[in-house]
Amino acid sequence: MADSSSDILWQLDQVDFAYKNQPVLAEIQLALSAGKCYGILGPNGSGKTTLLDLLCGLSPPDKGDLLYRGTPLYQWQKRELAKRVAQVPQDFQVRFGFSVREVVEMGRHPHLGRFASLTSQGHALVDAVMEEMGVAGFASRSVTRLSGGEKQRVAVARALVQDPEVLLLDEATSNLDIYHSLSILALIRRRVVEQSLTVVAAIHDLNLATYFCDELIFLKNGQIICQGPTDQVLRPDIIQKVYGVEAQVRKDAFSACNQVSYRLPA
Repeated sequence: MADSSSDILWQLDQVDFAYKNQPVLAEIQLALSAGKCYGILGPNGSGKTTLLDLLCGLSPPDKGDLLYRGTPLYQWQKRELAKRVAQVPQDFQVRFGFSVREVVEMGRHPHLGRFASLTSQGHALVDAVMEEMGVAGFASRSVTRLSGGEKQRVAVARALVQDPEVLLLDEATSNLDIYHSLSILALIRRRVVEQSLTVVAAIHDLNLATYFCDELIFLKNGQIICQGPTDQVLRPDIIQKVYGVEAQVRKDAFSACNQVSYRLPA
């Protein structure tokens, strides 16, 4: 599969999607560039997870064009796409008693030939990522015996071991405490800056989004309300239109980024 020379990774043109004739996304028009972090925000049921599923090829659009590197996404071979795009689900589940290390090593499978084993470089990458993610200390423990937060860190480690050019995050920090949320987002952010990793993340927390994302995409009722640089589109009027709450956005000297306060309408 030949790559386009453009910095545009995804192009979505008038994309619609429905579950059993129930519209979920409508007239989605997007162009996502390499080396940026995008936040997808919106109320429950606005289509955030569905959009991520479309981007990674889990679901085909019902209407419109969805291109990845200039080629229709359905034309990409699954293994080739898996080398490039990794996804971390909101609720990571492993039903068998694999060890933590075995689960993380699964991230290397798209890069291995049939019946091939990890190379020494592959083992070194697994070791390094597990150490970064703070899961090396329980590498031999069964993943079924982990807490929700520990499982989520393992899921992120497995995705990073995949060495993708794109990381899709679906509420990936929802089960994590404050420290691990910030440290994992900082680790991913370094990869965006230093390795031109592209990240598309569904996020509920507006304040985490301002800390983490270059651009924000606001969804409501399956349609894009607004998209643009974080500092430009994180505005009280947009927050009220999307969420139905009153909001105040101010620069916070302590965190060095904008912070949002909100309340129900008076």
